Amino acid sequence: MENETLTEIRSAVDIVTARQRGRALALDLGFSGGDVTLIAAAISEVARNIVDHAKQGQIVMHRIHGKGDPGIQIIATDEGPGISDVAQAMQYGYSTRKGLGVGLPGAKWLMDEFDIISHVGKGTTVTMKKWLR
Repeated sequence: MENETLTEIRSAVDIVTARQRGRALALDLGFSGGDVTLIAAAISEVARNIVDHAKQGQIVMHRIHGKGDPGIQIIATDEGPGISDVAQAMQYGYSTRKGLGVGLPGAKWLMDEFDIISHVGKGTTVTMKKWLR
């Protein structure tokens, strides 16, 4: 795809790399500073979940077009343990690691579109989109 960036996620260093690549792509697409920060934060949240729960995965980012507006799509995939109760995981305050419980719901809130598919024992895919206004 056009402007596609793939980042393997295995460590905190990879989270930083994915964030930087997401920021660079968002800026290249014409997003403003505020939206660039939101996109980078959402990437951090899903990348952190990969490191903490699945140990490894990948994030693919690319330019998309919809209804005349360009945007960015971020797809985070892993082959980790999966999420047994996605609805529960998407509730603010729910945390499996004694955190604030804003990871996945926070990422959803930061982006325009958010979808999560998870199968226990097979892994999780999170797809997020942000549209340029």
